[in-house]
Amino acid sequence: MKIKPLFLAIALCCSMTYGQAQSSVTDKQPDRIMLTWSDDPSSTQSVSWRATGNGDKIIGQIAEEQSNPDLETKAHTVEGTRSYLERGEQKDIYNHVSFRNLKPGTTYTYRVGDGIHWSPWNQFRTAAQSGDFSFIYLGDAQNDLRSRWSRTIRRAFQQESNARFIVHAGDLINRSNTDEEWAEWYEGTGFIHQMIPAIPTPGNHEYRRDSTGRLVLDPHWKVQFNLPKNGPEGLQDAVYYLDYQDLRIVSLNSQLIMLDSVAASTQEKWLERVLSSSTKKWNIVVMHHPVYSTAKSRDNTILRERFKPILEKYGVDLVLQGHDHTYARGSLGRKRPVYLLSVAGPKMYESDSERWMDVATEQTQLYQVIKLTANKLYFASYKLNGQLFDSFELSKK
Repeated sequence: MKIKPLFLAIALCCSMTYGQAQSSVTDKQPDRIMLTWSDDPSSTQSVSWRATGNGDKIIGQIAEEQSNPDLETKAHTVEGTRSYLERGEQKDIYNHVSFRNLKPGTTYTYRVGDGIHWSPWNQFRTAAQSGDFSFIYLGDAQNDLRSRWSRTIRRAFQQESNARFIVHAGDLINRSNTDEEWAEWYEGTGFIHQMIPAIPTPGNHEYRRDSTGRLVLDPHWKVQFNLPKNGPEGLQDAVYYLDYQDLRIVSLNSQLIMLDSVAASTQEKWLERVLSSSTKKWNIVVMHHPVYSTAKSRDNTILRERFKPILEKYGVDLVLQGHDHTYARGSLGRKRPVYLLSVAGPKMYESDSERWMDVATEQTQLYQVIKLTANKLYFASYKLNGQLFDSFELSKK
């Protein structure tokens, strides 16, 4: 059957008008929505997002989840703040809202926007005062974020969708300050970090040197991740600790430890204070570079000589690491800490170091699930088909 030219022209016109209108609406919606914590996880929740509309307002709306679709009339509105990300001649807008005075152990629904253009309503759950919980730990993402790494975080979410947060142990992207890679990273995570907060630590690939030779953290980091400001002055974008129920989790900036003697000394003193003052049953440290490498060509001496004694002195339970693009677990004959490193993305190295490891593998993308109960920590590492690869448990009275 032949389509008359006039009808075809009208159809194409309508199609283009609808498509253009749809694109226009979509382009103005908040994107790159990210949950983190800047304060107490039992009573606060921070949200960051990229704003692509022209609205002047910066708004978050929140309500306790009651399974009722009438959300707007019950929602509490909170005003936020704005940051700018300079990218050559382009300036991106990132907005931030922190919801406060929340109830512990409660599911909330929220949305963010400018009063006209809104995100979908999403959910999160505040930390309880006590009780069992789990979280996900991922090693380096770094390469092929959209096509290959996305499988890892999505499979981890599929298995542990009730995880309370996701730890990223550095090298989230490959080239510092490359917006296209961050776009792939967000596409890979999908809606996951709109519901489950991230606890990130930077790796060497989040850094570059400026024209003076100074190490500079990717400017995306600060506008995307609203993190606690309890680290040493000048290092607070990536050095911090967070207390979640009976766990203290500590992020160190190992890139600066390796390459900046002042930053190394500052973090060393700070770590001792943070661990010595901890009243939590479980203490976990996250950093990108491993204390013990899986490659003969790598030797992070400063971590073993200056930081390992502190980790052992205060009985840190786990040290979660990345960088070497293999999997390894070992405790060197001690009960604490257990040193772990893993890789979530597709870039792989050989594991050829001295066999300090109790368990090791290579050429394998993995994700880890860690569960904490009153007296036990359960650790499990999984292949992307869901097969259990490694597991162990720690006990405390």
